[in-house]
Amino acid sequence: MRRRVRIFCGVRSGDDTTAPRKGDPVLKPRHDPYKVLALPGFRSLVLGNLLVHVGTSAQSLAIGWEMYTRTNEALALGLIGLMQALPMFLLTLPAGYLADVFDRRKVMIAGMAGATATSAGLALFSMMRGQVEWMYALLFLDAAFQRLAGPARQALLPLVVPSGQFEAAVKWRSTLTHLSAVAGPAIGGMIISRSLPAAYLFCAATSLCYIVLLARLRVRDARRTERGDMLRQVAEGLRFVWRRSTILGCISLDMFAVLLGGAVYLLPIFARDIIEGAPPGLGPEQVLGWLRAAPAAGAIVMALLLAHLPPMRRAGRTLLSCVAAFGLATIVFGISRSFWLSLAALFLTGFFDNVSIVIRHTLVQLRTPNEMRGRVSAVNSIFIGSSNELGGFESGLVAHFAGPVLSVVSGGIGTLLVVGAWTRLFPGLRSIGPLDEEGAGGQEQPAPSRPGEASRSPDSKPGETG
Repeated sequence: MRRRVRIFCGVRSGDDTTAPRKGDPVLKPRHDPYKVLALPGFRSLVLGNLLVHVGTSAQSLAIGWEMYTRTNEALALGLIGLMQALPMFLLTLPAGYLADVFDRRKVMIAGMAGATATSAGLALFSMMRGQVEWMYALLFLDAAFQRLAGPARQALLPLVVPSGQFEAAVKWRSTLTHLSAVAGPAIGGMIISRSLPAAYLFCAATSLCYIVLLARLRVRDARRTERGDMLRQVAEGLRFVWRRSTILGCISLDMFAVLLGGAVYLLPIFARDIIEGAPPGLGPEQVLGWLRAAPAAGAIVMALLLAHLPPMRRAGRTLLSCVAAFGLATIVFGISRSFWLSLAALFLTGFFDNVSIVIRHTLVQLRTPNEMRGRVSAVNSIFIGSSNELGGFESGLVAHFAGPVLSVVSGGIGTLLVVGAWTRLFPGLRSIGPLDEEGAGGQEQPAPSRPGEASRSPDSKPGETG
């Protein structure tokens, strides 16, 4: 029996008209920025991050204001950064090892429990007007517990979100993190104008909420690294980053830019002693809250733009351009005396810095196999976290000897010089392309460390050759 075939407008009914044919253009699925929000695990994780970042932002505002008002020394603000940087160097790499060999969710819960206790301790010493030295000691312990949870927090996200939606997840997490950085100083400014200890207690309460959400979170199983020699396995994470020039260039660029161009730790000085023309009714505490919230507001606007735009096509060139713009905005803030111009400059620092955050997090996580993500995230945390805290110490030290204005302006100039140097030192940065293709074959092949040595596949276990 012959098969009956109808022909209508030149198309046979037996053909599959939906299948792509040779020569037809390949249509990509429509970009849906909200698809990742349908994942329950991702929603729980970002809600917990939102809460704890609001609390820590309020606490950071309170500790900076308390130390400056009690000592009237710019160096006291720099010492806050130093107390937070020391645990970064001492504990982050061991924390990365813990994140690879233990349940990352439980590691995060342990770290958040310790941070809750230290926030409560800060509230107690603040109420008792305890010695400043003890406040610094508690701040050191608080940063230590945060470092314990840091690599596990970064490495947990790929176990909750598929790789095809990971860039969108990073964008939304960044958006909500910066939203918390707006809400945190705003809430903190209102709280500390009435009670400094209440800001620390508020931070402790948000950490407790985060612990509850983590305890209920379900995470898919994934291969972990077997327990072994911690020093050897930590060294493997360092070698992984060192032998992948694009990852190394990306995170080191961000480190030096923030180290030199960060002005956040000096904001209490600018709010009280330098900036003029604030709206009527705003005291110095409220001015400080506005200044601290401005970079986060800029980051939110950029994050929302990134979330609704298609994935980046030239991520590397975009990264370099935005870091340079961050340096220029820092210079403008340093020379400004106007409240509104200073606010706009800080807004732009957050606006451009958020691009670096999205590119760095996406690139590092998707170019790293799961069993290495904790240790690589630890290396990333040392680069980035040390830039924040050591940048605060550097800014406070320079401000102590040369003044806060020169400290900020010279840092912005240094950021521009770093961008120029990194463009030449890491030419692969300019060639980073679409981030949405990183999860499928976008991993960087390492260069052999010695002539004749076989390169390892990024997905191979230590000791294997790919």
